[in-house]
Amino acid sequence: MQVLRQLPKPSHPDLLVGHEHFDDAGVYRLDSHTALVQTLDFFPPLVDDPYTFGRIAATNALSDVYAMGGEPMTAMNIVGFPDKDLPMEILGDILRGGAERVAAAGAVIVGGHSVRDAEVKYGLSVTGRVHPDRIITNAGARPGDKLVLTKPIGSGTLTSAAKADKIGEPDLAEAIDVMTELNKAARNAMVAAGAIGATDITGFGLVGHAFELADASRVGIRIEAHSVPLMQRAREFAEQGILTRAHKGTIAYLGDRLRVTNIDDALKGLLCDAQTSGGMLICIPADQLDALMQQIDACGVRWSAIIGDVVESDAPFIELF
Repeated sequence: MQVLRQLPKPSHPDLLVGHEHFDDAGVYRLDSHTALVQTLDFFPPLVDDPYTFGRIAATNALSDVYAMGGEPMTAMNIVGFPDKDLPMEILGDILRGGAERVAAAGAVIVGGHSVRDAEVKYGLSVTGRVHPDRIITNAGARPGDKLVLTKPIGSGTLTSAAKADKIGEPDLAEAIDVMTELNKAARNAMVAAGAIGATDITGFGLVGHAFELADASRVGIRIEAHSVPLMQRAREFAEQGILTRAHKGTIAYLGDRLRVTNIDDALKGLLCDAQTSGGMLICIPADQLDALMQQIDACGVRWSAIIGDVVESDAPFIELF
């Protein structure tokens, strides 16, 4: 964020969403009916199995298009691979995993680029489409909106526990299930319900991405911490201090803009902790909440919870209570 703030703001009449509010993807208008949604994301392995890693990384990258209300169309592989140290079969498995999730999204892989690297890295550059008048952004939160989260929190602490040999790969089954579930159904539900504000929950955690909503929309956001769904054992490991380093960065960055009432440090850390391929955080007017929850059921969204609300404020803040 700090680096982006130093860059000149791009200006073009057809650039509908740039990086000014740290949105999930950029949006460029082609004509009055179609705009392109473009994003890129990649990272090192979170799990040992290469096929599963490919599926997670692809799901994570596709999510940014869904968060803007878009539909993925094409994807390009981005690869860093130590070909002198690891067999190429591993790379093949990673790419197969990514291709499976891209196909499940109804998109197609059209190519990509690889470089020799000391560490495995994989992800996608994704292009999608959206109607210019139906873009969902993180500047769409309004006072009185309710907040709905569509996946449980905990992937950061559980994958950290696995890296610390506190749990084995079989114990990651729930986290893997969550991280490989496309946000396609959640996108369909929020579009059908008429939502205009949302973001997906990834590296800045629930609190960090909620603050991006608050900042872009110039509102305050209140999160009922005990209503946030958690993966099994996530709180257990958070109480042991097993979290990603990102949670400290989020807490430090927000400072007194993060207000905490009667919430213990473990839960606070968990809600600030980095997530991979998390759910949507959807803002919806209170009188449209029932319609959204009905669409969530109809579209087959597997997890959902109402976790808070949006309030009027002269300065953005997040409150955990």
